[in-house]
Amino acid sequence: MQELRELAKKLLAEGAVKVVVGYAEGRQGVRPIFAATPEDADKLIFDPRCVQNLATYLSPRRAHVAALGKLAVVVKGCDAMAAAGMIREAQRKRDDFVLIGVRCGGVLADPRASAAVTEATVAARCPGCEVREPKIVDHLLGPLPPAPPGASALDARIAELDAMTPEERFAFWTSELAKCVRCNACREICPMCFCVRCVCDKSQPQWIESSPHARGNLAWHMTRALHQAGRCVGCGECERACPVGIPLSLLNRKVARVVAERFDYVVSDDPEKPAPIGTYRLEDDQEFIR
Repeated sequence: MQELRELAKKLLAEGAVKVVVGYAEGRQGVRPIFAATPEDADKLIFDPRCVQNLATYLSPRRAHVAALGKLAVVVKGCDAMAAAGMIREAQRKRDDFVLIGVRCGGVLADPRASAAVTEATVAARCPGCEVREPKIVDHLLGPLPPAPPGASALDARIAELDAMTPEERFAFWTSELAKCVRCNACREICPMCFCVRCVCDKSQPQWIESSPHARGNLAWHMTRALHQAGRCVGCGECERACPVGIPLSLLNRKVARVVAERFDYVVSDDPEKPAPIGTYRLEDDQEFIR
C-alpha cells in the first residue's frame, strides 16, 4: 500500500487535509489511525482485515473529530455509501472531506485472523457486493481484486427465516433481542446514526424504555431498524460491535430487501439518488394503512 502512504503524505504536505483516517496494525489486529504526520502516514495499510467503516468519523455528532480540521478518509465501497448518505441527508457537504477509495475484494469475518479471503473466511455481507469499486471518491487506489467467493450466508439465513411461520419468526427475534444489554454500541458505531438526540434517550415522553428487558429491547431494535430502512449501507458494524452477538445484519438485510421490493430503491454511493424516506409519490397505493 505504498500508493496509499504516498498519497496521504502528499495531501498532508500540501495542506489539503489536516488528518488522514485510515487503517494501521494494532495490538489485536487492524485498527483505525488518525495520521497527521508523514511518520503516521507510513503506518497506513489496507488488506482484508480492514473491516471498520471509517466513514463513521465523518458523522456530525463526532464534534471532537470535526475539530481536527478537514479529513481524508480511506473508504471501501460500503464506507463510501455511508459518506454519500450523509451528503444525501444534508449532514455534510461534499467539499467538507476527501475520500480515498480502495478497491475491495471482501473482508474477513474475523478481523483478528491473518488469512486469505476464502469462502470459509469471508464476511457474510461481502459475497454479491456490487460496490467493490467506489465511485464517489476523490482518489481510487489499487487493482480490483477478484470478487468475494461463495454465496451470502445472510441471504441463506434470511431464506430460513422467511420459511418460518410468523409465530416462529417472532419467537426467534424475541429470543435474540432479549440478549440486548442496551449498551448502544450498535448506535455508537453506526455511520448513519447521527441524530442530535436519539429517540431512545428521550425521557419526556419516554418513547422507549431504557432498561434492558424484553419489551424495551424489542421497541428499541424495531425502531432502529425502521430508522435504518433505505439508509443502512450493510457494513455490518452494528453486529460486529454487539457484545452479545445479536444478528443485526440479518434484520437490516431483510429490511433492505423490503425497501428494494416496495420502493425499487437500493442504497448506493450516489448522493443525488433520492431515498424513499425523503420522497413522495402520488401513485403510491398506501395499502399498508388501510
